[in-house]
Amino acid sequence: MKFCFGDIVVVDGINIGVVVKCWEDRAGYAYDVYVRMYNGILIYREENMQRYMVRHKFLDDAEREYQQQAMKAGGWHETAGGN
Repeated sequence: MKFCFGDIVVVDGINIGVVVKCWEDRAGYAYDVYVRMYNGILIYREENMQRYMVRHKFLDDAEREYQQQAMKAGGWHETAGGN
């Protein structure tokens, strides 16, 4: 098994998802993956998934500005753990 619960993966070549369930059947490993772009959970075979590798990047100026604006607009409070 290449992936496990909580792993961030790339599916369909461009979409980012999170593994929410894993199992093995006669055809090999299968995974339920929540894909935000589809707002749902879809089933993917292991060979149709890639590990998301952009883990330790720094935000560029535009991304940092977006992050700050999103935090302000969403009313996120770090000490409260969310809304």
